[in-house]
Amino acid sequence: MARNTLAGISKGKSRSATFYAANPKSRKKKKNYDTKYHKSKNRKNYRAKLNKANKKRKTYGNKDRKDLSHMKGGSLIMEAQSRNRARNRGKK
Repeated sequence: MARNTLAGISKGKSRSATFYAANPKSRKKKKNYDTKYHKSKNRKNYRAKLNKANKKRKTYGNKDRKDLSHMKGGSLIMEAQSRNRARNRGKK
């Protein structure tokens, strides 16, 4: 089995991960909600649209550390994963 070349070094659990590990009832409720949310037709179409755009730009699954980032006008541009995923998540 090949090693995941994009794997980072674990630095412990987040506050929410710690909470759900300690509260199985809450974890089950969240899992049910997430399952229902990601099964919706809207989310499936959204994922399909992004995957199609990613494949069209020949960056799907090639480990180039690039993401498609949403612009204000609705267009998509290539951007580094770290910059795209760091935006709007709060301070660490």
